Amino acid sequence: MLVRNWMTESCINLGGDTNVLDASEIMRRTNVRQFPVISEDGALIGIVSDRDIRDAMPSKYLSGDVISSQQGSLLSLAVKDIMTIDPLVTSPDETVETVAAILLQNRIGSLPVVDEGNRLVGIITEVDVFRYLCATSGVSMSGIQLIFEIEDTPGATIDLLGYLQGQKIRLTSVLTSYKNVRKGYRRVSIRVQSTGDHSLKTLVVFLKDKFHLTHYVQDGRAIALP
Repeated sequence: MLVRNWMTESCINLGGDTNVLDASEIMRRTNVRQFPVISEDGALIGIVSDRDIRDAMPSKYLSGDVISSQQGSLLSLAVKDIMTIDPLVTSPDETVETVAAILLQNRIGSLPVVDEGNRLVGIITEVDVFRYLCATSGVSMSGIQLIFEIEDTPGATIDLLGYLQGQKIRLTSVLTSYKNVRKGYRRVSIRVQSTGDHSLKTLVVFLKDKFHLTHYVQDGRAIALP
């Protein structure tokens, strides 16, 4: 899946000359934690976060006259003075999975999306990544989830899927992982929309006899199998 299909296109942005106090009020009113900063021609020049705003604000623990003095100086402080220059960005044709890895590795909440001319076309946030994950995993749809541990050999997953197809079982999603699994194996999670001619109970017994079915999930509850 591409970023262009999941990003927010009409995102709020600020000009570099926007006053910090105004930016703070916009951030408070919209409950947005960071804004792209653009030039007059729409090119991305930076990003400003709620942390940048907080760092620029006077402390509530200072005396009133000091606070008033600092607030006065804030009237001349612009977003371009506190923003992060050359922030990490992505393109509309990047994959959401790649964006997720960048957000996780850098511990940030969003990436501006720019075109080839560095013009801002949107923003993709961690919430957008969560929406993508829920959609592609099928978690928002009804059904059960079957979790297998199978050998990491060519065709092993295909054999499992082919067997399920032969049982007229309708699949919603298939995810695989090597995390927290013994060497030489992989974990395969299959979300099932319809169990075909089986009930859940007969399906579990049927599959457990032929494959290493470790868990099944129903109504959000994981049931481990002996």
